[in-house]
Amino acid sequence: MAKIFYSMSGEGRGHAARVRTMVERLRPEHEMVLLAPDQAYDFLAPIYNDNAHTPNVEVRRLPGLRFYYTRGRLDLSKSIFRGLGFLARLNGFARDMAKTIRREEPNLVITDFEPILPKAASKTGVPVISLNHQDFLLAYDLSTLPKTLQWYAWMMSFVVKAHHVDHAETIVSSFFTSPLRPGWENVTQVGPLLRKELEEAQTSEQGYLLSYVRRSMPPEAIELLKGCDREVRVYGLGKQKDQGNLRFFDISEDGFVRDLAGCDAMVGAAGNQSLGEAIYLGKPVLALPEESHHEQMINSHFLRQMGVGDWSTIESFSKKHLASFMERLAQFRQNLNTFRGQINGNPSALAAIQKHLPA
Repeated sequence: MAKIFYSMSGEGRGHAARVRTMVERLRPEHEMVLLAPDQAYDFLAPIYNDNAHTPNVEVRRLPGLRFYYTRGRLDLSKSIFRGLGFLARLNGFARDMAKTIRREEPNLVITDFEPILPKAASKTGVPVISLNHQDFLLAYDLSTLPKTLQWYAWMMSFVVKAHHVDHAETIVSSFFTSPLRPGWENVTQVGPLLRKELEEAQTSEQGYLLSYVRRSMPPEAIELLKGCDREVRVYGLGKQKDQGNLRFFDISEDGFVRDLAGCDAMVGAAGNQSLGEAIYLGKPVLALPEESHHEQMINSHFLRQMGVGDWSTIESFSKKHLASFMERLAQFRQNLNTFRGQINGNPSALAAIQKHLPA
């Protein structure tokens, strides 16, 4: 049994969902210590801490970067300012973590876009695997994107590099693929990492839409969904009273997977994980990225290029966007047949990790 330290970013559900997928496959044979900030800790701690069924997994809280919102919109200036404060303390955090590593002696470190643990591991000689989505900004040829998003990717590549140490392996998990840039040929490309419940889900089309949104979603966008001619099941805004055709649900793993498997299509946030899950289950997606959330804008462009959905910025979302999307559901479903069930990244990611574990 090896001991594995596994850290992640705390923003959004994608990082924690990827980590849990790998943990469920590794924990039967290995001891796992998960290091999670913010939302990721809140998601994972109730599942693993004080759970008699998962004795080999412990979740610990970790400082982390996060996005900040002002009046419901992503505030880049505030996010960058607070991020610089975190980076100024990064070396101190890494020194403290290095002491923990020397004391507990893990065999392997895995990180999902989190800088403290890999920097600490580099100080102690423990091998590091990077398994995330964000490394596509460094490794992928993005020449098919608009120039503004290519420029953003170039700028953000410096931030991504700040998370890097010498990796034993770099694995990029993404619902889209791309030729690799020169110098990145050794990167392992895998599809989205999928929970067992989602892998085994039985799909159907029960006549409703699923909407997975952030709490910052403008009220105007919610009003547009009210104008839809079918039920819309909304996740991300918490449990509240039904509003016409809108039904609101607390985030729950079983409930979300069940409703995603049974919906006609998904409308909402353009995170890599949620898009990958929808495509795996054969569900067309109308993505609603924020104008200032460039990573989700990039995801949305690839979604459209694959022909399995469409997108509008949340700020310009209108009735015509929703109507046009609904009219093309049959076309999107036909295109999804190329990808449905074929983009599961679990086997390839697990094989890449196991190469670096003690025999």
